[in-house]
Amino acid sequence: QFAVHALTANTDVETMAKQCRQFAPTYAVMNDASAGEQLRHQLTDHQTEVLPPDQLTAVSSDNAADIVVAGIVGAAGLMPTLAAVEAGKRVLLANKESLVMAGDLFMSAVADHGAELLPVDSEHNAIFQCLPSGAVRSGLQDCGVEKILLTGSGGPFRDRDPKTLASVTPAEAIDHPNWDMGPKISVDSATMMNKGLELIEACWLFDVPPQDVEIVLHPQSIIHSMVAYNDGSVLAQMGQPDMRTPIANALGWPERIHSGVEPLDLVKVTQLNFEQADEKRFPCLRLARWAVHQGGTSMTILNAANEIAVEAFLNNQIAFTRIAELIENTLNRVESRHTDDLQEILLDDQRARKMTRQLINQI
Repeated sequence: QFAVHALTANTDVETMAKQCRQFAPTYAVMNDASAGEQLRHQLTDHQTEVLPPDQLTAVSSDNAADIVVAGIVGAAGLMPTLAAVEAGKRVLLANKESLVMAGDLFMSAVADHGAELLPVDSEHNAIFQCLPSGAVRSGLQDCGVEKILLTGSGGPFRDRDPKTLASVTPAEAIDHPNWDMGPKISVDSATMMNKGLELIEACWLFDVPPQDVEIVLHPQSIIHSMVAYNDGSVLAQMGQPDMRTPIANALGWPERIHSGVEPLDLVKVTQLNFEQADEKRFPCLRLARWAVHQGGTSMTILNAANEIAVEAFLNNQIAFTRIAELIENTLNRVESRHTDDLQEILLDDQRARKMTRQLINQI
């Protein structure tokens, strides 16, 4: 049913070369110029054309593409994802930072350009599946929705003594109990900032205020999120912790297609546990909720500070517990503003990154 028109990546030449040979895309783009050169040498006998990094937005908005899967990690995903939206594509969104940084501008662009936005994050895809058809466009309260229950595993440190968190190593932080993810997202899961960013994403995707989004810890990662209705019903989407399920759901929507995921055996699951998310243990949750309440570029500043702090932690420059401290200090020092100007949003992103780096140098 599908053919790959273009593939993009950051630096992973080996995986990209393998996928180009398997799927024969017209174009490949590496965000790292030297990686692009290496890929070009590996594909000299292949039909795929390797484009320079500045062509990332060009391939995401190319007329030949019907669907764009936006899976770039971090702020780097904003511009190519926005380009796909402005080209009126069906956008399968896994880059939550696009909405965290520029939610108002992004959702306005979706409406103005007739794009179709489908969530791929497992939690938001679960919410999407539990909502009535067309509910987002008509308003959730009109459909009887009381609240959204956003689940999270709690990461690898859910039960660890908070006094020992300062000694956490990068290797421990990226060792997620349920999901196999990249280093940055794994650290975000360990700090629960990932869930904070998903809270912000849910507010924009489903047009709900933050007080209508409750975060619930669910260690098994079998229920991916829930929607509570005013008649007492709670609808949950369940499945294996495997990203192929939400990807297949969004690719095939409104039809169902095979994903290759092993069926869920509830007898083997045996139990499902739920806990309240502790914002003292996970201060990043509190910071994310504060930022979305503040509005404006507070969310942009939050995201930028987090990216720099996580990078510093992964490079062994700071302790694990410093991540939340740096984000909060950056939020206190960089003034936010209410704007729908993309250049001003990007400027505040850079201001926040610069401030966080300065704070790291002072440690």
